[in-house]
Amino acid sequence: MSETIYCPDDFVFGLDIGTRNVVGTVGYMKNGRFQAAAIVSKEHETRAMLDGQIHDINKVGDTIRVVKHELEAITGKKLKEVCIAAAGRVLRTVQVYEDVEFEGEVRVNSENIYSLELIAVEKAHKELSLKAEKYKFYCVGYTPVRYYLNDYVINNLEGHKAEKIGIDLLATFLPEEVVDGLYAAVDYAGLTVANLTLEPIAAMNVAIPEQYRLLNIALVDVGAGTSDICLTKDGSIAAYGMIPAAGDELTEIIAKEYLVDFASAEKIKLAAGKKKTITYKDIMGISHKLPAADVHKLLDTQLTKLADDVADKICELNGDKPVSAVFVVGGGGKFPGFTDKIADRLKIAHERVAVRGEEVLTSIDFITEDVRKDALLVTPIGICINYYNQKNNFIFAAVNGERVKLYDNNHLSIVDAVIQSGMPNESIFPRRGKELSFTVNGKSRFVRGSTGDAAVILLNGRESSMNARIAHNDQIEIRESTAGEPGHITIDELEEYKSTVNFIVNDKLIVCPKFAYVGGKLKGADYSVQPGDDIIMENYYTVKQLFDFMDVSTDGITILVNNDIADNDTVVYENFNVKYFDSEPENGDDENSVKKKEQGNTENKTEEVSTIPSEPVSVTIEVNNTSVVLSGKSRYTFVDVFDFYPFDLKTPGGTELITTLNGEKVPFTAPITAGDKIELYWR
Repeated sequence: MSETIYCPDDFVFGLDIGTRNVVGTVGYMKNGRFQAAAIVSKEHETRAMLDGQIHDINKVGDTIRVVKHELEAITGKKLKEVCIAAAGRVLRTVQVYEDVEFEGEVRVNSENIYSLELIAVEKAHKELSLKAEKYKFYCVGYTPVRYYLNDYVINNLEGHKAEKIGIDLLATFLPEEVVDGLYAAVDYAGLTVANLTLEPIAAMNVAIPEQYRLLNIALVDVGAGTSDICLTKDGSIAAYGMIPAAGDELTEIIAKEYLVDFASAEKIKLAAGKKKTITYKDIMGISHKLPAADVHKLLDTQLTKLADDVADKICELNGDKPVSAVFVVGGGGKFPGFTDKIADRLKIAHERVAVRGEEVLTSIDFITEDVRKDALLVTPIGICINYYNQKNNFIFAAVNGERVKLYDNNHLSIVDAVIQSGMPNESIFPRRGKELSFTVNGKSRFVRGSTGDAAVILLNGRESSMNARIAHNDQIEIRESTAGEPGHITIDELEEYKSTVNFIVNDKLIVCPKFAYVGGKLKGADYSVQPGDDIIMENYYTVKQLFDFMDVSTDGITILVNNDIADNDTVVYENFNVKYFDSEPENGDDENSVKKKEQGNTENKTEEVSTIPSEPVSVTIEVNNTSVVLSGKSRYTFVDVFDFYPFDLKTPGGTELITTLNGEKVPFTAPITAGDKIELYWR
């Protein structure tokens, strides 16, 4: 070329490294409009790329070098740095569910939600890494699909009280090998990467005006083999997706139906969108005239399926709800009726789904007149424009001195750097101490450990938070969180220990704490329960234990349990009647003398009260307005009522047990006669 095209020193060089060809663009900004100074396109000589992934770095590098040299000849500029983009079809999408339980009911704040999302993103990253252990992935975006409040679906968690919150989250990742392959091919061609973005973002820079990007919009790039989808929300890319179907499926149906080769079928498909009648030759050399309506009818089923798949993917990426509008780019989306079918599936107005073709390039000035304005130039030019926005590039940051590479999605935070560094959640969030497990009367129990301290986060030397925004070369320091104390409980803190065991001693109610045995050994109230302890709470005392509790020595006294002679080892169960008195040394303390002593005491008491028949009699009384019959004895005292009337002495219902007989407060030893009225209650 005899003359070079003018290009200022602040130009930008962009490369669209595609599966079939490499398109290079050199241009610059002038008065807010992009000036495309030179555009060169070269096909790969071999299948060096498949589905957006470089398979032969050297072959792709050779093609890049040819494009570079031609552009240098056109512009007279030495090209050293280049802007590139990764294909949307190589992105990996993972959907996960994660939840967080609180110790008690809390009011959910933004930090709780942010932490929940972080845990879900890390879970998605781990799931993807398990499927492809050899590779590393960069998170380029994530979208909450739905939130859960105590296991119920809710639109917004913030401000609600919850014991448990959950999330279904859709995360998108870019494989490291794709990035490394692009960098290696560019390096082979003698260039360095100045900026790397994603093809859907590059296309959006041209296809969707900036003022529209705050809206919830989908951009669908319908190519030959795949349909790439990305969603915008609040000014940034919210989600990415892809379906493995596009224009080639339509072309193949035409080729089979009309017996033509693939190239001829492609021409028929394009003509069906522009003409009423189509002329073609089949592989036998026979000429045909075909109404375009016949082609439309032939492709209707497949076109509907493609539109449905695209619409369903949009809804999936957008949290199971439609977007506000859809822009379609790429040759595969131009077929008549395609946009209407998407609108019908999404249940939105037809005018809200539109093809963005050559008309989107009206904001671009082409310096060379021989360049054909085509929708295929949307992505190459978008790559150049993205350079001026300085967004969606890879940046570097340091986490605890380790350099990590991050995809800048325009809202990077410390949490993104932490995830990319591989630091586990346990190092960031407060950790519980070890759980204490044991059994009580054969039933499993556990005590949770206490919560430790959260990690201390420093950004460039200043204390910060996990959701703080970061920039290129930021220094992040994470002082790891700590674990809390292990679970701990003492015997007297157990619910079973707080219940009591009651005895009647010398006609008085004695309320005693229960005894706890661990491994067959008696333990005190302050014993610290150990992991694996088998604790037995007994509802009995031995005579020695009971008298020790009452601070009464068993030396020199005679003890009866339910009127039978007892010793220190005799077992005394709940509500047993215990009596004791001084022993008499006459002829030794044999059983006969003790029983005579007891009989004598009884006779004395009998004389004091009244004459009681020696034979058992039944007595009817009234307890708490309920008729109760006492039987089996010749005489009765107040304490006998508990054998016939259901009253819970084990669980105190107050601080004082009130016992009245005919309206008067009486002790347990008060005699009972027929017709007496008794009241029993806790106060």
